[in-house]
Amino acid sequence: MILPGVIAMVSSALVLGSVATAAGALPPAWEKTLSRLPRGDFSNPRPLEASYKFGWSGFVAATAQLRLDKSDHHLSIDVTGGTTGLARALWKLDARHRAVTDADSLRPISMHQVEERRHKTQVTDLAFKPDRVERLRTDSSSKKNSELKTYKFAGSVFDMFSALLYLRSQPLREGDVYRVVVYPATNPYLVTLAVADREPVRVAPGEYRAIKLNVQIKKIGKHNQLEPHKKFRHANVWVSDDKDRLLLRIEASLFVGSVFAELQSVQFRD
Repeated sequence: MILPGVIAMVSSALVLGSVATAAGALPPAWEKTLSRLPRGDFSNPRPLEASYKFGWSGFVAATAQLRLDKSDHHLSIDVTGGTTGLARALWKLDARHRAVTDADSLRPISMHQVEERRHKTQVTDLAFKPDRVERLRTDSSSKKNSELKTYKFAGSVFDMFSALLYLRSQPLREGDVYRVVVYPATNPYLVTLAVADREPVRVAPGEYRAIKLNVQIKKIGKHNQLEPHKKFRHANVWVSDDKDRLLLRIEASLFVGSVFAELQSVQFRD
């Protein structure tokens, strides 16, 4: 997600990344298939507050609250969430996620994420530069000092939030295909998103006419080669086909089975 609690469960469903290319080597063939389009003409989202539920094989396992704000030059998202009920007894997770994006270009600026598990806390900070991503990650269970790592990539690299904003800004006509590189937290991925259909979808706030998107993900390896994602198989995403293009529902097939995320409430603040 596109929150950490959210991201921990469904982040496998919309993400990409960046990785260094060997000096002097020709770029791999997959780089030529990346979407080079600038941000689309669809307007930026309105400020809002929303809540989501997350589950596995129909069983609700986590909840999240989201706040989206905008200023003259920035869009920001703050998400908090965690596991609930029986899932929390088995897997305790509380997460906070904040991301900032340039409002004009929809290029990512920074990401800060805190994941608190039963016996450790992980903090991840990403800083996005024109040709690289700088990552600082600390782990309370590790005796090693935090280390700044840099991942270089000649093209555009998104985080979860900016990738969703960029794709949302495009026309999203049936049959359109978009390929982007996203760096969600620790690894880079190539994500392919295809516009499949338009159909009604019912969620807690009501019924929406929705755009259905198919998602495929490949991991980008150390030498910039594509590798299968060990945990993710495929996903379908539905966004509202209106002026807001709200994220309504995600259904993802993972190695543990089928997981979902679904909108529970939304309130606009403009």
